Amino acid sequence: MKILDRPRRLRSLENIRELVAESSLSSADLIYPMFAHFESDAREEISSMPGRFRLGRHALLKEIKKLEEKGLKAICLFPLVEEKFKDSKGSYSYSEKNYYLDLLKEIKDRFPELVVMTDVALDPYSTDGHDGIVDPKTGEIFNDETLKVLSKMSVAQAKAGADIIGPSDMMDSRIKVIRESLEENNFKNTLIMSYSAKYASHFYGPFRDALDSAPKSGDKKTYQLDFRNKKIALKEARMDLKEGADILMVKPGIAYLDIVSLLARNCAAPISVYQVSGEYSMIKAAGEKGWVDEKQVMLESLMAFKRAGASMILSYFTPEALDYFQA
Repeated sequence: MKILDRPRRLRSLENIRELVAESSLSSADLIYPMFAHFESDAREEISSMPGRFRLGRHALLKEIKKLEEKGLKAICLFPLVEEKFKDSKGSYSYSEKNYYLDLLKEIKDRFPELVVMTDVALDPYSTDGHDGIVDPKTGEIFNDETLKVLSKMSVAQAKAGADIIGPSDMMDSRIKVIRESLEENNFKNTLIMSYSAKYASHFYGPFRDALDSAPKSGDKKTYQLDFRNKKIALKEARMDLKEGADILMVKPGIAYLDIVSLLARNCAAPISVYQVSGEYSMIKAAGEKGWVDEKQVMLESLMAFKRAGASMILSYFTPEALDYFQA
């Protein structure tokens, strides 16, 4: 028997496998989502996200320094907000007294080369726990009224030194309004990473634990995408590009590789993907049980995002991945 086509030849040695690998992964691909605590000395582990913490100013700066020495290039910072500062319109989000804005300034002062991304949505600041302003009578999310707050929030974050603004709210036309506001305030070089394909997912639970930001009533299905649908993700992405987005995001990650691939093939912009809290916690839990090799599953999942076409990945596994790259 003569076998002429032997694909296994390309898998015969590790160095050959490295030569022919189509996708690669490095520290430059990762953005680390971090949780800021309003108390400067706080260090609270998130029970549903083992190994991840809400960090006060001192611990946060120390952690960033340690990780930057290991190759960390970018973070995305989310704020835990005291209840007394929350209201129905999220006004604390752009207040000069907002500790989060002050913290952003200090991070950029201390780590000028670090790329700092922020989150633009009302849910951390809202008594309702929604990404937009809620009609108290009907529960409807007011789109246009919300845009005014998002605009103020974005400018305040840019003024504090944010390199990338991340609108995660999913209101219609928010990219246009935010881009115009940034231009008017002379923040022409501030990037917008739009959560273009953010699905109404059940993978977000641990994140909402981390920020105490779950909706007080109802759900987010009137503004986040229906996970049964695919075409709308492409429509939203194309709209965001026309309105001034620089980078498009898909969220969640592993169950939405088809959406990552769809946008990568059809949009002339970098694609990011968010490996969300539920994905992290599932892998972590299975690893702790000994059911999977946590490190290998982590790397396989991250590589899957790159293979699907993502240019960058927001992942809570970033510290572990940085250790792997250094090994």
